[in-house]
Amino acid sequence: MGISALTPPTRAEDVVETLLEFPDNRLLIDLCGGYDRNLAQIEHQMGVHILRRGNRLAVIGDRGAREQAAAVLHSLYARLEAGRGISAGEIEAAIRMGHPMIETPRDGEQIEMFTPGAVELRTRKKPIEPRTEAQKAYVANLFANELGFGIGPAGTGKTYLAVAVGVTMFISGMVEKIILSRPAVEAGERLGFLPGDMKEKVDPYMQPLYDALNDFLPAKQVQKLLEEKRIEIAPLAFMRGRTLANAFVVLDEAQNATTMQMKMFLTRLGEGSRMVITGDRTQVDLPRGVPSGLQDAERILKGVKGVSFNYFTAKDVVRHPLVARIIEAYDADEATG
Repeated sequence: MGISALTPPTRAEDVVETLLEFPDNRLLIDLCGGYDRNLAQIEHQMGVHILRRGNRLAVIGDRGAREQAAAVLHSLYARLEAGRGISAGEIEAAIRMGHPMIETPRDGEQIEMFTPGAVELRTRKKPIEPRTEAQKAYVANLFANELGFGIGPAGTGKTYLAVAVGVTMFISGMVEKIILSRPAVEAGERLGFLPGDMKEKVDPYMQPLYDALNDFLPAKQVQKLLEEKRIEIAPLAFMRGRTLANAFVVLDEAQNATTMQMKMFLTRLGEGSRMVITGDRTQVDLPRGVPSGLQDAERILKGVKGVSFNYFTAKDVVRHPLVARIIEAYDADEATG
């Protein structure tokens, strides 16, 4: 790839600087970002200092941090060589993935650079990449199993990635339709007091699913597919009595499904279909004393062939970094309470 790591020959194990050489100055400029903002992000998150010296970057810090930062810089440069851009999210992903240090190639030897795009979902609007190891395993399991569970706190990409996988399978012809559902628990008996017809009453509860779809498909195409019923977005109650064949089916906010609703939904799975159940066990809005169908399904289906369970923690939050700290603070409070 034309990248080399140069260690000053006069230094020993206690060396505090590693030099990385990048032959394409145009790509190096993109790697650094405007006003070196990309380097500043790596410095802040990895505890190193990075200096530009011509077409080289000097990474300064303790040995472990230097090696990890060098690996991140290598992977991001390889991404640029492949014609793909870099954003704060991609930098975050490269850091989270914990790439091993890439060895310097010997003369004439080519090495294959690792990039975060090893797992990539192709949608009509943009490619989607898992940004943590847990997300990567989750996506892999959704392709490998007929039924997958994604369990963890808000902001970890459970629903977003599930919809991205669904759109990818739909575009490639693996499924004929996408069905997205949620329990409208918050509405409950108050649903009748909301203005409008049934669709207008429940649409506010389905909005996160619309938002995800619109991230992956052009708005006009989403509208057309909704009109043709090739994409359906509906409350959980509307699934009763149906058999969902050749479809990619997502049940979001599954912690708010009762045990009977969960069993009903799971048994809708038809030939050629995939199903994903996502939820957060800490955000159950069911009436007091009513057990969560998600917790029951987790207990009952563990070990069943064709069913996968993936778990996320605050470390997998891909929203604002403060969200992860908020979740960790609440978890700590519950643990001590």
